[in-house]
Amino acid sequence: MDPVIQTLARELGRAEAHVQNVAALIDEGATIPFIARYRKELHGSMDDQLLRQLADRLQYLRNLEARKTEVKTSVENQGRLTQELAAAIDAAATLAEVEDLYRPYKPKRRTRATIAREKGLEPLAALAFAFGPPVDMTAAALAYIDPEKGVDTAGDALQGAADIIAELISDDADVRKELRGLYLHRGLLVSRAADKEPEDTVYRLYYDFKCPVNRLQGYQVLAVNRGEREDILKVSVELNPETAHIAVRRMAVPGRAAMDFVRAAADDAYDRLIQPSMEREIRSALTDQANEGAIRMFALNLKPLLMQPPVKGRVTMGLDPGYRMGCKVAVVDPTGRVLDTAVVYPTYGERQKQECIARLAGMIQKYGVKHIAIGNGTASRETEQMAVELIKKVGGGVSYMIVSEAGASVYSASKLAAEEFPQFDVNLRSAVSIARRLQDPLAELVKIDPKAIGVGQYQHDMPQARLGEALDGVVEDCVNAVGVDANTASPSLLQRVSGLTAATAKNLVNYREENGAFTSRKQLLKVPKLGPKAFEQCAGFIRVPESKSVLDNTGVHPESYAAAEKLLAACGCTLADVKSGSVAGLKEKAEAIGYETLSRTCGAGGPTLADIVKELSKPGRDPRDELPPPILRTDVMEAGDLKPGMELQGTVRNVIDFGVFVDIGVHQDGLVHISKLPRRVRHPSELLSVGDVVTVWVVEADEKKKRISLTMKKP
Repeated sequence: MDPVIQTLARELGRAEAHVQNVAALIDEGATIPFIARYRKELHGSMDDQLLRQLADRLQYLRNLEARKTEVKTSVENQGRLTQELAAAIDAAATLAEVEDLYRPYKPKRRTRATIAREKGLEPLAALAFAFGPPVDMTAAALAYIDPEKGVDTAGDALQGAADIIAELISDDADVRKELRGLYLHRGLLVSRAADKEPEDTVYRLYYDFKCPVNRLQGYQVLAVNRGEREDILKVSVELNPETAHIAVRRMAVPGRAAMDFVRAAADDAYDRLIQPSMEREIRSALTDQANEGAIRMFALNLKPLLMQPPVKGRVTMGLDPGYRMGCKVAVVDPTGRVLDTAVVYPTYGERQKQECIARLAGMIQKYGVKHIAIGNGTASRETEQMAVELIKKVGGGVSYMIVSEAGASVYSASKLAAEEFPQFDVNLRSAVSIARRLQDPLAELVKIDPKAIGVGQYQHDMPQARLGEALDGVVEDCVNAVGVDANTASPSLLQRVSGLTAATAKNLVNYREENGAFTSRKQLLKVPKLGPKAFEQCAGFIRVPESKSVLDNTGVHPESYAAAEKLLAACGCTLADVKSGSVAGLKEKAEAIGYETLSRTCGAGGPTLADIVKELSKPGRDPRDELPPPILRTDVMEAGDLKPGMELQGTVRNVIDFGVFVDIGVHQDGLVHISKLPRRVRHPSELLSVGDVVTVWVVEADEKKKRISLTMKKP
């Protein structure tokens, strides 16, 4: 068995055969959503998150093995590869360990040690560094005086020998491993203000900050990194010098022929070579760890945001608030088609506000608007107050919701928006986007770069390629979990479907426009460049409601249609029953027969049959409908109305390391600190997700500082 597969199976606690199957599927070009949904028997029903973790780790371990081979080849070409070194390289568990072992053999720039070697001082260094009886280094150095080589005195010779020994100690993998452990367990991250009299900034907590390296939180690392980049902070990683010197001496000095000489070289090795290198390495490791944590948190927040329940089947008005440019208005029908647009000026004065209310009331009555989506940006508060007056004027029957407009401006100015709405200017496009975000958050948010959606922390400081890769994976999982209508989906949504690319998504839409609506899944094979492999990957995630076959509007993959029909027959049902919704009790019937028995009858595995039963019980189902609906409001509350102890309902908008931000309907989100959660947790994400509807109590509301403190512990 491949050692990479064995390592992965051990780390994930999974059977080697399952891990091997996943690796083979990935190598064949299968996507994670496809593997997760339609190859459960091959991987033991791992979920998409575990499969992505497996895929990431698989890539790392394969890169590690490739690097080990490169290093061994390089050392062997130098004629210096021993069995012991080869075994140590093979046993290395991380890239850092491999690089430590390679360090003595790695081609270097010209150093003090290489200059000393050029002067012929390596034998003198070897004499001092050898194990054996004591030697007189001063006497030995006299033999190496050579003015032509730049060694004018015995002191010059000794200095050169010390430089060589210092580099040998610095390059020793065991020494570096020991010190790395000391830094990680006993080191301190220290942050100070760069100026003697610093201004009051968001970094004030870090003007005199010390924290053990092993207790640092990711957000603290990212904060001091940003403060350092902005020249507001000076940051270092510190370890007691005496502790470090003792560790290096203990490993390098005992038994050497010139112990005092080697001790001095060891101290120099730490001070001049190891300490700066180790500080860079620890800072880099902390940053990488913090980045990965922040990326995981962003991905964790993004998924429930994308999976927010849609507000379907209603005409919706989108309001993009603004001062100077006015409030942009768009009315869209239940399918998202634009019915009307306008620009009004509710913030210009009372007369203009009343004109605005009159005009919007007319639009509401004309088009039968039921919901208003208000962007949460500039002038949102004034627009919300106007909307409440508007609802009262039309006599009720209309509700509103504040919608995050993060990324709306990015989308409205994009090439995609220009292609979608060539007749509208940039400002009106954002109003359309805001309305559609209420109707179907997923379909609208997929048009925006996930990094612009703003549900994380320090996202602009992350390695952008890694962040983009992680977030794209979340979007892909969400789109495929919901499924996509072949006849209404935009190219932006379709290109996120397993197996489809931007080109094939556009081809699919073009084919639809030229030939009319799709009437079967098989018809997808007629789309240019959508071949059998792409069809295999995408077919199960694409729905065709207009098809004569009800299976084409479910998550049942075409390869399992025969198994689905056999299953129905075994349970005394037909496809006609599925279409008419007359398969109540299908799950109970299947369980009574037993999936093991059904597997032999239907020619499909138990997990696949269980999924088929779930799909046939509710054909065309949207998993988002099972989640709590969003809070729609009809009245507005001011921050000044908040009193300590007041009980409110709110929606979680962001989950971060130190708490959660909750929208309670007062324009400014309130913070529930991690200490104010209902029970003690290591991270808020253990309890809450973006979109959760929660009960909170007001602790404090500071209007001047625009801070609202909340608690989830009942007073």
